[in-house]
Amino acid sequence: MVKIRLRRTGRTNSAAWRIVAADARSPRDGKFLEILGWYSPKEVENNFKVDLERVDHWVSHGAQMTEQAASLVRLARKGKTTTTNEAKNAKRARRMKAKKAAAAQKKEGGAA
Repeated sequence: MVKIRLRRTGRTNSAAWRIVAADARSPRDGKFLEILGWYSPKEVENNFKVDLERVDHWVSHGAQMTEQAASLVRLARKGKTTTTNEAKNAKRARRMKAKKAAAAQKKEGGAA
């Protein structure tokens, strides 16, 4: 069975991923049949590209996509050229703001 999945490349702590068609039995970074695109999560603009024509070819021949690969293909079909972490960063900012407020309140309560 052929799977469309991500293959890790890049340096330590600086991962990049290739979207590949590979035999389901081969290891994550092992032998693959074809490179279908790439994904670089550290990039801010244009951080992924998918060849939708080749993805459709493999799917028509029975290939199955992993969740992550399917997510990138879905974004590519919508015409988005980037994936941003704006929502994730906003959530992190709210969490940090709440922590700071709690620490300031605790400090005021302990000093009085």
